[in-house]
Amino acid sequence: MLNTFQQLTHPVLPTPTHDEAARQEFTKSFKNFIQQKLLPGLTPVYRNRVVPAFERAHGRPPADRRDIRSAMVRELYFQHYAAANRIAQELLWESTNVTVDRQLPELNAKAAELSAKTAATLDIPAGFVPPRYVTAVDIHCMPGGYTTEVAKDDISVGALYDRGVYLYAMGYMGPLNDDMGRSVCNYLKRRIPDFKPKRILDMGCTVGHATLPYKELFPDAEVWGIDVGAPVVRYAHARAAGLGLEVNFAQMNAEETRFPDGHFDLVVSHILLHETSAKAMPRIFQECHRLLAPGGYMIHADLPPFDLMDPFTQFILDNETWYNNEPFWGAMREMNQYDLAERAGFDRAEVKFDTAPMAVMEFAAQAAAGYSEEAATAVADREFAAGEYAPGGGWEVLIAHKSATAALNKDAA
Repeated sequence: MLNTFQQLTHPVLPTPTHDEAARQEFTKSFKNFIQQKLLPGLTPVYRNRVVPAFERAHGRPPADRRDIRSAMVRELYFQHYAAANRIAQELLWESTNVTVDRQLPELNAKAAELSAKTAATLDIPAGFVPPRYVTAVDIHCMPGGYTTEVAKDDISVGALYDRGVYLYAMGYMGPLNDDMGRSVCNYLKRRIPDFKPKRILDMGCTVGHATLPYKELFPDAEVWGIDVGAPVVRYAHARAAGLGLEVNFAQMNAEETRFPDGHFDLVVSHILLHETSAKAMPRIFQECHRLLAPGGYMIHADLPPFDLMDPFTQFILDNETWYNNEPFWGAMREMNQYDLAERAGFDRAEVKFDTAPMAVMEFAAQAAAGYSEEAATAVADREFAAGEYAPGGGWEVLIAHKSATAALNKDAA
């Protein structure tokens, strides 16, 4: 049986040589070392050196993550940690790019072949212009970002992302990098068991890794994944076909899609919002409301807002802003998403944050306990605790319900 923390192969996943695989596994192990060994050391440095020094200098303890950062950046231990983290990030992309470059002609050809054999739609319009917040920076240091094309019908950055995200997550995204989608699907099964959406949209789908679990859970539903990058949706379409699922993909901006009003029963996203902008995020919420049929749900899975965690944890998470080309990471977590949802048209009483337990952690717990339901429930019921990569066993999800009665009242008026 495949180990939970090994990546499952599929027809368009780059295949490394022995030496390439060794380098890639080193980058994964290096990141794990940083998380398990270096990261915990920041806490005693902060408590024993930084806080006393800050209090002597300012007559008060650090008040927020900005105070903490202003003092921590002068600490040699933090400098060592931050440098190692950035080096690990650059190494994982470099080691993966070697494999992609070597196989690119074959990968492009295979993707085209798979896409031609499926009945699912692939819609890449001519003249589409991706938003600047995606093209102006290589987000999370991935060379070329989501939109760069180096050949006709190119899928290179999709292939790079599929392998690179597995390494970045140290296997915690699951064998198919689909843990976020699978976790939300599990949440739906438990919390809204009677919900049977006929049409589902995944915004900012990149390579469709989180999209496919929705097709598995709702096999009769019409499922779409959209993204602003042509190479990633091209790869996503072929990847889904290679995994035996008919899922539609299109190059679209989540701020303004080409779908009609009320077309979907469920609109989701997975780590999309923090890669947009302060102007785009309200528009995305408004577009979600427009696209939802009465009774439908909007679910955005991401890391939690900063007001749900202590200032030191905020500081740790905000390092992505400073060192991993995630310029909106911190600002997004300070935005009031209840207000955004209400302004988009949702009833505030129908909006909440909740935790979707990580499917990969539930699987591990089940395996350790002989796949018992008690073991799965124990993991599912754990309280939220934030960590730098994954939030301590669960993904924070914003859930908004578009009331059917509210729509009826609006029509009557």
